[in-house]
Amino acid sequence: MEAQAYQELLARKAMSAPATGMTRTAPLTNGLFDFQQRIVDWALSKGRAAIFADCGLGKTFMQLEWAKHVPGDVLILTPLAVAQQTAAEAVKFGLDATVSRDGTVTTGTTITNYQQLHKFDVSRFKGIVLDESSILKSYDGKTRTAIIDAALTVPFRLACTATPAPNDHMELGNHAEFLGAMSLVEMLSTFFVHDGGDTAKWRLKGHAVDD
Repeated sequence: MEAQAYQELLARKAMSAPATGMTRTAPLTNGLFDFQQRIVDWALSKGRAAIFADCGLGKTFMQLEWAKHVPGDVLILTPLAVAQQTAAEAVKFGLDATVSRDGTVTTGTTITNYQQLHKFDVSRFKGIVLDESSILKSYDGKTRTAIIDAALTVPFRLACTATPAPNDHMELGNHAEFLGAMSLVEMLSTFFVHDGGDTAKWRLKGHAVDD
């Protein structure tokens, strides 16, 4: 009985991001490879997910397809030079997406760059996509916090990057916070300790190594 109670205690303490998504009902766009179809369906079923897909694997196509199936309007945030490129990809694959730099929103998918986020009422969107999401680590604390705070009211969230840094704990924490799994501070305090007096260096706690 004690063993069972202990297992139940561990189960209650287990951490995982809740699935807040949906099962796709509409057909997928022609042209998606099998692995891309599976990734899109998985990301939709999670609701809040990260696609870490290497260059050339069709990350832009997958995020546009994901946005197409979200039940409501979606805002895609991109670096400055990528918004028009993303819109061109949408045209290429027959998907609807409009670039906006002044806060104007049309039904469906709206694309803008990170610097224009403050012009949009993000609460009206059902989905938000961070393209090149690894740049979260490059922004100052104020901008990073603004991006994460803006997404708090959005049920569907997708982070996409071809260059995730698996050994950059701050970057992983930023992604976890954006997706609503746990905050950066919670992640660091739960799984890491400072290495000496250098607060920029973190070392996994013994109990966290396997996880």
